[in-house]
Amino acid sequence: MRAMLLRHPWSAAGGAFTPLELDNVPVPAPADGEVLVRVSACAVCRTDLDVAEGRVVAPRYPVIPGHQVIGRVAGVGRAASGRREGDRIGIAWIHSACGVCRWCTRGEENLCPYFESTGCDANGGYAEYVTARADFTHPIPDLLSDFEAAPLLCAGAIGWRSLALTQMHDGDALGLSGFGASGHLVLQLAQKRFPRSAIYVFARSPSERAFALELGARWAGDTADAPPEALAAIIDTTPAWKPVVDSLAHLMPGGRLVVNAIRKSRSDQAELQRLDYATHLWMEREIKSVANVTRADVQDLLAFAAESGLRPTVETIRLEQANAALTALRSAGGIHGATVLRFDLNSGTL
Repeated sequence: MRAMLLRHPWSAAGGAFTPLELDNVPVPAPADGEVLVRVSACAVCRTDLDVAEGRVVAPRYPVIPGHQVIGRVAGVGRAASGRREGDRIGIAWIHSACGVCRWCTRGEENLCPYFESTGCDANGGYAEYVTARADFTHPIPDLLSDFEAAPLLCAGAIGWRSLALTQMHDGDALGLSGFGASGHLVLQLAQKRFPRSAIYVFARSPSERAFALELGARWAGDTADAPPEALAAIIDTTPAWKPVVDSLAHLMPGGRLVVNAIRKSRSDQAELQRLDYATHLWMEREIKSVANVTRADVQDLLAFAAESGLRPTVETIRLEQANAALTALRSAGGIHGATVLRFDLNSGTL
């Protein structure tokens, strides 16, 4: 099968950013409890960039990235219940969890100390086939196309979790710092769940700000701009520290900043020295991080999207263009919505 391999974290200075290599590798066989999936679509995520650049380290290399995978079951391992050949399913970031720890038994499997991720701890969907535990796969509603469903598995699901963690109420003003794949879905989620809430978007790119206004944001400005009113909650999806510090100053008393990022860049970590207790934290302002997703997050978001008409804006590209997609994320080049790798189900080897 064709696959984009990350042989080691990217470390070259200058030149084209090409961390992934297109190669032929054997089709994996499903182990006990697993299914083999013929991939039809895999959305590109900023976390894939974190894996490619080594901020998130895989336990072994080479590894195949990709954790927003749509496809059909092509094989079923022993004791893999609930899935049959031909089923259309999705595979998300959560590849597995132990099921018995204090967090798993409380419905917080995203915090499991034995949490394993698709596309990092286990090979992911930048390939024509992938295996996954059957009980960690998700049926895809018929109303969603493959390309529409793929970004919902992470950008949508983590946005769903982030929005819940804001603890906001209808009518509360919400800020979104950063406006990529997750941000454009959270804006639409918030509009549907909190129709009386004004949404304010902070983004460096003028085209992203224009896109946010097209989708219904009340206001859009640069990350350093002050919004027209203090905000009850802000969701940060940027890779940087500066927007975190800036966002705290925009919260109303008791407001909450939810940081939706698996890692933050070290390049602007000095921005944290601007933190002033009275300005940024006093009056019970708080910061909450988001860690991974649960299966329930994914399932709830997929059901909500099918019922409510929530759909991502999508650009599709070929598997071999994955490096270009990661380069666009790396340069913060004003991507509108989500990028999805498409697969020719009739293709063979290279």
